[in-house]
Amino acid sequence: MLMFEMPNDKNLPHAPMLGDHLAMDLLNTQARSGDKVVEYWNSDADVLRWLRQSGISPAVEQSTLTDGELLSQAKTLRTLAHQLITGFKQEKLQEISELNTYLHSYVSAPHLAPDSDGRLVITRLSCSDTAASMLGQVAEAVAQLLVEGDATLVKQCEHPDCILWFYDRTKAHKRRWCSMATCGNRYKAAQFRKRNSD
Repeated sequence: MLMFEMPNDKNLPHAPMLGDHLAMDLLNTQARSGDKVVEYWNSDADVLRWLRQSGISPAVEQSTLTDGELLSQAKTLRTLAHQLITGFKQEKLQEISELNTYLHSYVSAPHLAPDSDGRLVITRLSCSDTAASMLGQVAEAVAQLLVEGDATLVKQCEHPDCILWFYDRTKAHKRRWCSMATCGNRYKAAQFRKRNSD
């Protein structure tokens, strides 16, 4: 039996939370730095930390999961989400039975608690310690995107060295970058240097 400890956030890189949708943030648990893929999930603790960072409180106190099981399930869900979301953008219906496995495993209960501003909010807490149930809210976010989302607003950063995804909630729907502060400015600076070197 594996006893999960809530991970220590100090000195650990965080996956970027720039997607404006939980399903996009799931895809962004892999990024790119130069020509190398950056993997933010390397242990069960990394996945738990990401879930907590996403506002999800899985049942982790007395988990019966084996070491690495949550990590494996999370990466499988991420791969599945990538396939489904890519198909959604291309308006191609994908096989959804595997996503339903996660959804059917998600046993939850309502939970009332104050948010960061002190206002009461109702959230859902996982009531099961299976890996699929612990990831149930994430799977539900993918399902909700496929049902309620607008495929034209599901985008990838236009910077050639970036693979991050986002849901474009801007008023004009003209968002191009995962973050203007990083990729947008880097791209503009590179274009400026290119123009001035000619």
